[in-house]
Amino acid sequence: MVDWLTNSWLWLTKNWLYIIVPLVIFLATYVVGLWVRRIAYRTFNRWAATGKWEGSQLIIQATRTPFIYWFLILGAFIAIQISTLDSPGKILAGKILASFFVFSLSWVAVSLGTKILKLYIVRAPRLQPSEPLMVNIIRIAVAVIGALVFLDIWGAPTTPIVLIFVAIVLVAALAFRDVLANFFSGVQLAQGEQIKVGDFIKLESGEGGYVTDVTWRNTQIRTLDGNLILVPNSRLVQSTVINYGRPLKKATRPFRFYTRLYLKELTGLKASNLVELVNMLKEVPDSVIYYHAHSFLEEYHYLTPEPANDFALWVSDELGDEVLGEKLASIDTFDFPTIGALRARIEGVIKDYLSKKPDGRTAREGREFHFIKSVSFIMPTPYVAHDLREFIEVLRQVSIDSLTFHIFDARLRLKRGVNDFAIWIEECLDDKDLAEKLAYLDPYNYTLEGLRSTIIQVIEKRIK
Repeated sequence: MVDWLTNSWLWLTKNWLYIIVPLVIFLATYVVGLWVRRIAYRTFNRWAATGKWEGSQLIIQATRTPFIYWFLILGAFIAIQISTLDSPGKILAGKILASFFVFSLSWVAVSLGTKILKLYIVRAPRLQPSEPLMVNIIRIAVAVIGALVFLDIWGAPTTPIVLIFVAIVLVAALAFRDVLANFFSGVQLAQGEQIKVGDFIKLESGEGGYVTDVTWRNTQIRTLDGNLILVPNSRLVQSTVINYGRPLKKATRPFRFYTRLYLKELTGLKASNLVELVNMLKEVPDSVIYYHAHSFLEEYHYLTPEPANDFALWVSDELGDEVLGEKLASIDTFDFPTIGALRARIEGVIKDYLSKKPDGRTAREGREFHFIKSVSFIMPTPYVAHDLREFIEVLRQVSIDSLTFHIFDARLRLKRGVNDFAIWIEECLDDKDLAEKLAYLDPYNYTLEGLRSTIIQVIEKRIK
C-alpha cells in the first residue's frame, strides 16, 4: 500500500502538468459557458420583450439548464483532445460525448416543440382533438433524426435505414392519404378561420346549415331539418362554400313549418240558375267557398293566377252572362280577411244584380254548378327556423303545399287575417316593418313559385 502511494505521488509530480491543464481547460469552459449564457439570455429577453412573443419564455425554460450541460460536454471534449490519452481513446471519448450531446439536444427539441405546439393549439379549439397525433409526429420526427445522427457518429450504415424509413413514410402516406389530406385541410381551416363554429354555410351541392364542430378530419354541419352532415375537410377546402356568417337575431319562438294535403269532396249540392246559386251560397260550409275561390290557384299554380273564381267562370261560360261574370271576377279575395266576408261579398254582388235585372237563364242539364268542398289534412314538417336566414333557406326547400297552408289557409280558413309568416316576424322577431311588407303582399298576383321567390327577395333585402 505504501509503495502504491509512493509510486502514484512520483507519477503525479512528473506528469502534473498533463492533468492540471486539461482540468483548467474544462473548468474554464464551464465558466465561459456561465458567462455566455448570461449574456445570451439577457439579449434574448430584450428581443422577446420587443417582439412580445409568448413562446420566448418556453425557449428559455427548455434550454437554460441544458445550455450549461452542452458547455460541459464541450469542455470535456477539448480537455480530452489536449490530454495524453492515446488516439483511439480520444476517438472513443469523442463519440461518447457526441452521443450525449445528440441525446440532450433531441430531448430539448421534443420538449420545446411539444410546448410550443400546445401554446398555439389552445387558440384553435377545433384542432385540440388532434393534439396527441401532432405531439407524436414531433416526437417520432426528432427521434428518427436523432437516431440517424447517433448511428452516423458510431460509423453505422445509415443509408439502408434512411431508405427503409422513406419507404415506410411513402407507404403510410399512400395508405392514409385521405386522412392526411383532411388533417392538413383542417389545419388550413383553423389558421385561415374562414369557417368557424356557429357560421351558417352553404355547399355547392346545395346542402347548408350551421357549423357545429370542426375536427382534424371533418366539419360537422347541422342542417335545418335537424340532420347532421359530416363533410371531409379536404372536400370543404376544394369546393365552393358560401359563408353567411353568424346567426341573426334569434326569434323568441321558432317557426315550425307545416304542410297540408287536401281532397276534393262533392257535397251533393248543385245550382242551375242564379237564384239557386245565391241560396246555396248561404248554406254551404266555409270549405266550399274556400275551394271555389282558390281552385285555379291550386290546380294551375304554375300559371299566372287570374282574378277569377269558379262562380265567375260558371256564370260567364254556362249561363252566358258576361256582365255578372265580370263583376264576380273583379272581386279581389285579398280584400277579405275571412271566408265569411268573402261569402257575403259574392252574395251581395249576385243579389244586387238580380234586383236590377232578374235573370231566368238556366244551365243546361249536366252543366249545373256543383258545390265542392276542400278537406284538408295538416301535417308538421321537420323544418324549423330560428332566425330569418334559416327561414329563407327552409322556404327554398318546402313544398308549395306548405307555402299554400301558411299563406292562404292561415289567412282565411284559420281566420288569422294575415299570413303566418307576417305574424311570426312581428310577434317573435319584433320586426313590424318587414311583417307589414309580407302582410300587404297580394299572393293572388303571383304563381306559387313566384310568390316564394318574392318573399325570399323581400327578406334577403332586409337581412343584408
